Amino acid sequence: MALRERRLFFLRRLFSSSSSPASVPLLWRSENEELGGESTVEILSWGRGSSGQLGGGKEEIRFYPTPVASLRLPKGFRLSPTSGRLDFYNVSAAGDGGADVEVGISCGLFHSSVLVNGRFWIWGKGDGGRLGFGHENPVFVPTPNPNLDEVRCIALGGLHSTALTRSGEVFTWGYGGFGALGHSVYHRELLPRIVESTWMGKISQLATSGAHTAVITDSGELYTWGRDQGDGRLGLGSGGGPGEGGSFATPSRVNALPVPVAAVSCGGFFTMALTTDGQLWSWGANSNYELGRGDSADDWRPKPIPSLQDTRIVQIASGGYHTLALTDKGEVFSWGHGGHGQLGHSSIQIQKVPTVIEALAQEHITYIACGGSSSAAVTDKGVLYMWGNAKDSQLGVPGLPDVQPLPVQVKFLMDEERLGSHQVLSVSVGASHAICLVLRQSIH
Repeated sequence: MALRERRLFFLRRLFSSSSSPASVPLLWRSENEELGGESTVEILSWGRGSSGQLGGGKEEIRFYPTPVASLRLPKGFRLSPTSGRLDFYNVSAAGDGGADVEVGISCGLFHSSVLVNGRFWIWGKGDGGRLGFGHENPVFVPTPNPNLDEVRCIALGGLHSTALTRSGEVFTWGYGGFGALGHSVYHRELLPRIVESTWMGKISQLATSGAHTAVITDSGELYTWGRDQGDGRLGLGSGGGPGEGGSFATPSRVNALPVPVAAVSCGGFFTMALTTDGQLWSWGANSNYELGRGDSADDWRPKPIPSLQDTRIVQIASGGYHTLALTDKGEVFSWGHGGHGQLGHSSIQIQKVPTVIEALAQEHITYIACGGSSSAAVTDKGVLYMWGNAKDSQLGVPGLPDVQPLPVQVKFLMDEERLGSHQVLSVSVGASHAICLVLRQSIH
């Protein structure tokens, strides 16, 4: 073990980023830090950054988590709403007086973002206008987007981006193929543009994936748009819609869903929705048993997952062909395609129904995330585990095989003497990279 630790230390030093703690930018600081004290929160990234999505200012591979930027938040801040997560289970930091300040992160296919108190910074690949700056150039460091404010949630997709404002409006931008933007047109939008629809009330949550998007109104109605291709991922009927790839270019209500829902997650070609009491419904493509029903038949009709009807789910996270579900007891279930190890079991076989990840059974998990073919979980002690596809170093642990079927703990360097250990709050995973938010307690 000692030899292995020395090798890891050598690898970390050998492949360390040129970004030192002194060079990491401070993106945001509370104006009232003297009232209740501050919390130092860092954004760290790792994996393949050939398109600038790591935020370090250059094309690079980061073999382990490396700081990108820092935030000075009031104590008591909370996480912004997360796609697929019941809002009343969102994490709040210890302390008083800062709960109105929210912070969140999101990874798209090759771009990343961080949201703080209504403002967002975005970086990475710019093709299609997915960064929302009015051009298609890449951006290699976290850069504030001045074209939209009062944002409460960011969800990045494949070639596009989505945002939910505090007033309950939805904005989208980027590549508009397959109706992904919900604007009734298929061209790109280089700037954030509001999604016009007939829904009543405000939108409370949104989720997106490669080419389809789902939103929930404050009364629990679900609307979807984007690519369908006949697999039924939109829940709007068989055969797809009238546009290219069987797409629907404007939001349509999912009338086949008979219950109000409070959270939604978009997989590669399927969709999952949660009710307020934690019941999980699924629909869409199912050739890899993504729907968790025990069969492989595509189905556009939303149905509850039979084996989870007596389990209360508080968060769902969907990848390309797999899903994780977090229970109110801190357990994690997984199902679907397992060929890259993304299900967290010793076998890489398909799981036809939700199966508990036994390797995490001794932990109480509070947060989960999926990339295309990799997965992550955060414990109640702020420890990060990852598993699945490690080909691009996106699991944050040097020396892993390309397929890592069991969860491994991600270690962090103590890169600042005045700050304590890393307590991970949330994580987001893209195609070949990941970012996380960590709370750093000051050492007095």
